[in-house]
Amino acid sequence: MRIAKSGALLPLTRLARSRDLRVQRNAAGALLNMTHSAEHRQQLIGAGAVPVLVELLGEDDPELQYYATTALSNIAVDDSGRQLLWDTQPGLIDALVRFVDASTIKVQCQAILTLRNLASDDQYQLQIVAHGGLDSLLPLLQSEYDPLIISAAACLRNLSIHPDNEQPILHSGILPCLVDLLTQSGNEEVQCHVISALRNLVANNDADKTPFAEAGLFDHMKAVLLSPDASDNVVAEMVAALNVFVLDDSLAPYILDGGFLELLIPLTRSPQVELQYNACVTISGLAGKAGEAADRLVQVWDRPDGGLQSYLASFLAVDEGMDPVLRSIALWTVTQLLESNSPDLVNLVTSHPSIIKNIDKIASIGSLSDSELRNSAYTTDSLVGQRMSRAFDDAYGVDPENPDENDDDIYNRMINLAQDVISLVHNQDQDVWRH
Repeated sequence: MRIAKSGALLPLTRLARSRDLRVQRNAAGALLNMTHSAEHRQQLIGAGAVPVLVELLGEDDPELQYYATTALSNIAVDDSGRQLLWDTQPGLIDALVRFVDASTIKVQCQAILTLRNLASDDQYQLQIVAHGGLDSLLPLLQSEYDPLIISAAACLRNLSIHPDNEQPILHSGILPCLVDLLTQSGNEEVQCHVISALRNLVANNDADKTPFAEAGLFDHMKAVLLSPDASDNVVAEMVAALNVFVLDDSLAPYILDGGFLELLIPLTRSPQVELQYNACVTISGLAGKAGEAADRLVQVWDRPDGGLQSYLASFLAVDEGMDPVLRSIALWTVTQLLESNSPDLVNLVTSHPSIIKNIDKIASIGSLSDSELRNSAYTTDSLVGQRMSRAFDDAYGVDPENPDENDDDIYNRMINLAQDVISLVHNQDQDVWRH
């Protein structure tokens, strides 16, 4: 940009302090225009524009407030920009929270978006909550103006990342509002931000999570998943959240009894890789609860869309191309069913015409040559690094903090899973023979 190369940044920062409102506006607008690229943001910082922009937050003119908050929001996109603001502007959060409480709508939106960008860092996540940010966000989540709701939901999504914010958020009265927004808002961005915030809160919460269910979370989620108007992105976020919720013993029964299995099974055939993966992992997590709810899994064995047996059979068919990560999830699901101590489930799995037969073929892959191995099951790196479940990680020594794996690691784990299933089947056959 010519302004940056002409040496005009320093004069512009001085003009932004002018007593002439028109001059101030023009200078602040020019500084804002300079924040649209990372290179120019760094030049602005070097010219000392940040303190001037923060000073403009104290002006009474809404246009100046808007220019300043928008410019600061853009500066807060960069790690270095956020660190500079943290090191040099200790009063920034208080000023932004004041704007959220009382200002024009467009300044409110920009102030919240600045808080959202700042809340990319854990230090700001804590400070925003400590300085009353939650009390300011709650009324905006109840607004009838979509841009305000989107901005507030996006900010809350980032605040919910920090574990220490979980209790303050739950005690703020925001939870019922978030749950209601899942169905009350028809805005895709709002729904995605809200379900992500709820997922963060559950993942960070070591306390009793039944308040989430009692607030109607699963009723609202099911209504969205059943809606023909739900976008693919919203459905994907919902299923990713279920993948987290099912790990909790207090929430899993609500998912099992809520009819979510019937919704998840068709999604195992989704062309969206992430959605397909999360649907499969969530089913695997529910299979891990089979000992407590075997009847629910029996009910979906052959319906809908062919049911659980059709999903497992197709993912375990050796002659079909299949990502080994997805195939491993299916194998782990079979393991969970066999270990359920449910005679009905064990019988359904072992008497199936192809499931155990194909698992036996996968288990024998380890004795084949590399070329035969590659022809026996399709590999792809599309899902490398994805997690399955804590139980799976513990059983197979997967380090969730070091998810980088090569093809051989994934293949070997898949074969080990198949061999474990065959051992389970043989042991159960011997137990039946002994009795």
